[in-house]
Amino acid sequence: MARIRDRTEDFKDVVRHTAVSLGYDESKLAAIMASFIIHKPRERSSFTKAALKTLESVGALKQFILNHRKDYVEMHRTSEQERDSIEHEVTAFIKTCKEKIDILQNSINDDEANSKGWLGLKVDRSNADTIAHKHGVVLILSEKLHSVTAQFDQMRAIRFQDAINRAMPRRKLKRETVSKYADTSNPNKSDMRELDEIQPEPLTVQQQLLDDETRALQVELTSLLDAVQQTETKMVEMSALNHLMSTHVLHQAKQIEHLYEQAVEATKNVELGNKQLSQAIRRNTSSRTFLLLFLFVLTFSILFLDWYS
Repeated sequence: MARIRDRTEDFKDVVRHTAVSLGYDESKLAAIMASFIIHKPRERSSFTKAALKTLESVGALKQFILNHRKDYVEMHRTSEQERDSIEHEVTAFIKTCKEKIDILQNSINDDEANSKGWLGLKVDRSNADTIAHKHGVVLILSEKLHSVTAQFDQMRAIRFQDAINRAMPRRKLKRETVSKYADTSNPNKSDMRELDEIQPEPLTVQQQLLDDETRALQVELTSLLDAVQQTETKMVEMSALNHLMSTHVLHQAKQIEHLYEQAVEATKNVELGNKQLSQAIRRNTSSRTFLLLFLFVLTFSILFLDWYS
């Protein structure tokens, strides 16, 4: 068995002598020799840079939500305007991250379209692996963004539930106040009827005006209660729809992963079909050659037999 010798030092000596013969100074020679020890980092692709920036944005969004969680959930810490401002910033942040992920997905689709060869078949296996890796990166980013949005949806649901809980006692108090006022107004009306028989007509006109104002206030309170109930119902519906949308987004991510697996399997099937087609073409060529050879031999045999006879 032949002995293996490390020729790295010999190679360095050759490089050093060649650099000296070419007239390199000490700084260039030191840089060349240092390149054998410290290799330059590989330059990242544009897709990798964009994916890392998107990941940093999702991480910053998660940190922002964690820092403002108490300010958003606990009602006594901030006002409604400040909580609305936090919600607006988070929504804009989520929209920006979603747009970045869509841009990455579109770039993958363009790479897939450019990598297809004749009849739409993929010709480069390494490029197919790279595209599959990019699909996995986009899927991971989508799942991370979904987890962050789910956390904010929980915070929003807590805020809406607290608003509903604070509104329910007020509604009961208003109803009790209106009912008590109606009960107290009935004996006052009976008393006023007795006084109407004694008091003069101007007092009756004042009492009629007071009754009209009371009825108008009751109608206004009833309309305000109805408006508050409708607003609360819409807020609860919006929270439910938002939670439903996040659930559908997660389900869609699982469907995309399943489609990706099916696409990889279909790619393998296409490659296997291409191999079988190549084998069939080779077999067809060999069978054609054999048929021509057989016809040639048969023709020569017939001519020989005819000449011999």
